[in-house]
Amino acid sequence: MKINEYYRDTAHLNLNGSIASLLPVIIIIAGNLTIFKTKEIMLLTIPFLIYSLVSFQFYLFRRRQSISIDRQLKKSEAGRRSLFESRHLLVFFLNTKSSRLLFYFPNGHLAGMIKRYRGSGTKKLSFSKIYALYSMENQNQAIGYYKVNGGKTIKIEVFNHRRQYLGSFERSKKDWRTSKKELLDSKGKFIGAVEGAVAFMDEQFINHDHFQEARLRRGWMPLEWRPLFPEPNTPVLSIRESLSEQEKLLRMSFLINEYFIER
Repeated sequence: MKINEYYRDTAHLNLNGSIASLLPVIIIIAGNLTIFKTKEIMLLTIPFLIYSLVSFQFYLFRRRQSISIDRQLKKSEAGRRSLFESRHLLVFFLNTKSSRLLFYFPNGHLAGMIKRYRGSGTKKLSFSKIYALYSMENQNQAIGYYKVNGGKTIKIEVFNHRRQYLGSFERSKKDWRTSKKELLDSKGKFIGAVEGAVAFMDEQFINHDHFQEARLRRGWMPLEWRPLFPEPNTPVLSIRESLSEQEKLLRMSFLINEYFIER
């Protein structure tokens, strides 16, 4: 999926919402004409008509963005890189029945995604919540797994593609407003903490040497990316390039908490 296809799909979601909101309007009008026959009841159609109109305008807006981005993509180089080779990734959360977190290279091509892992056979009956990270180089095979354990302390266990345990992300409440977010290695040793702003998205992973290794922030995007990513507030994930793939996999666990738990 290229970035223009993402905007095209979100446009279709808005169109579906616009059409669906007309169904109550039809029911109200039909019921009024056949049963109630009063003018006042027609006022109930106004909120649905407004929502339908607004959704349709969003559909047209996203559709125009998709067409414009498609033209720009033809000028850009496709390239073939691994998800972990890029210093920066642009992050999109597709909030549908089957929610997904999408990662795009700055050239507009899909790098990978995180989505709920259902398993196969008897594993489908498991009540545990597991998310899998997929790279577009290995579309049918997960390159990492994140197992969420609830309770007073949220614990996200991280595994590589061989199901080897790499460590965990843990979030515990300090008070009603703030939380402590830490990353531990496979032996339970502290390797760093996630620090962030309350008012806006700016999550940083700071290691035990007080060095920033990963950052997710909104409102920072180079101007040269704008032709392919028209939304200036598109979140950007930056990860230290010198980290190994398994280290990056572990540090990306805070994204599970950010998008699938806290939101």
